[in-house]
Amino acid sequence: MPTRICAIDELVENQAVKVIIDGLPIAVVKDSSGTIHAIGDTCTHGEISLAEGFIENDTLECWAHGSQFSLTTGKPLNLPAYEPVPVYQVDLIDGDVYLDPNVTKEI
Repeated sequence: MPTRICAIDELVENQAVKVIIDGLPIAVVKDSSGTIHAIGDTCTHGEISLAEGFIENDTLECWAHGSQFSLTTGKPLNLPAYEPVPVYQVDLIDGDVYLDPNVTKEI
């Protein structure tokens, strides 16, 4: 069952928000084109919150060691991370953002 995260208008462009659903940390991002993404919030290189990182184009960069993760695939684009983070299906319903942590996107 999808969980309401926030209103679409509450998300700031190119700024990640960390949400926790059923104990699972997820970074929610509205990119510069207005597309909303949800990826696993924990960097696979170290236990660092990606929501505290930097958004550039379609990537979220870990602030600690610089690994950039694709917002669409979850794959790291550079070292030191080499394992992807999960990417979650985002549903936009009546101006609100919903996601189900049990539903990942097929990449």
